[in-house]
Amino acid sequence: MDRGYFLIDSSDIETLEALITQRVDRKDVPHAADIQRNVPIYDVPALDLTDPDLLAEWAKVLRVGAGVICLKRAFPDTAPIDRATGVFRQIIDDEREQAAGKGDHFAASGANDRIWNALQKQCLRDPEGFAAYYSNAAIAAASLAWLGPHYQMTSQINQVRPGGKAQRAHRDYHLGFQSAETAASFPVHVHDLTATLTLQGAVAHEDMPVESGPTKLLPFSQRYAPGYIAFHQTGHSEFFETHYIQLPLEKGDAVFFNPALFHAAGENRSSDIDRMANLLQVSSPFGRAMEAIDRDAMCRSVYPALKALSEAEARAVIAATAEGYAFPTNLDTDPPIGGNAPETQADVMRRAYADAWQTETLHTALNELAKRRAA
Repeated sequence: MDRGYFLIDSSDIETLEALITQRVDRKDVPHAADIQRNVPIYDVPALDLTDPDLLAEWAKVLRVGAGVICLKRAFPDTAPIDRATGVFRQIIDDEREQAAGKGDHFAASGANDRIWNALQKQCLRDPEGFAAYYSNAAIAAASLAWLGPHYQMTSQINQVRPGGKAQRAHRDYHLGFQSAETAASFPVHVHDLTATLTLQGAVAHEDMPVESGPTKLLPFSQRYAPGYIAFHQTGHSEFFETHYIQLPLEKGDAVFFNPALFHAAGENRSSDIDRMANLLQVSSPFGRAMEAIDRDAMCRSVYPALKALSEAEARAVIAATAEGYAFPTNLDTDPPIGGNAPETQADVMRRAYADAWQTETLHTALNELAKRRAA
């Protein structure tokens, strides 16, 4: 650390190794039915999902324990899973015909089938099936345990076909979707905070033996302070590949984990399993500004005035004017090609200033950006 910031070459494999050699203590997870490979396993039908002690236990595991919980039989009745799988496969077929869904996070485009904004698409295609799916008490309880009430649900479908390659080891949204350089520009306390803003989950839509490539996990790695920078580094990727664990899942099981946990989708080495998971990304309600601002109009208005400013002055004005964050967006039309996050208004404004665009050129670029981001 350097005056409250991590250095871009932050690297401390010894600290990471000390963290992941811990073992889950049975007394710390009294509601768990089992512990497998350092992951507490919970049998959902045997639990009282309204028990505050259970939710507190899950929150502690996610924060300072293994960082991951496995909920067996999260869907004791898998009929909603099967109905949703049918809807998702229809969407995959439709989008394949339309050549939609370009780009992916931490995996090569084309290595799998990805449905962006599966939540909305499922709801609009099959509202009754959607209601049956998301009335699930286990999903609600896990979300409540980590984020409290008023959380916001999103989901993406990932179907990895036989031969589909593994993802790179990574952390997830928010800072996990930034480059190492961008992550290093945020102070240490933001690295601590970002993991509390999102819960990652995955619902198994098929039986997932290990050869089908269920998520590779590194228990306790969410506690590794410089991890949002370090996971980009080759040494940490190699360490992950040496130490990760995988759990076989059955249809209707769910896994929830801290977004700072080092993880990656596994390689599908099976010959006949199209491994489908509903990837739940549940967000805190608090990551919002107080006022609704028309930043597009502001960008258009202020741009001529930028030309008289120094680079530092222009960057400060752009930061106060433009949307500097890529999310939320429509990932079907605004995919993360060439990185993990799409272009932002601020990126467009900085390019316009640096290249001395004509005002009309900026307006065209902003129009195109707005069209890509439209729901």
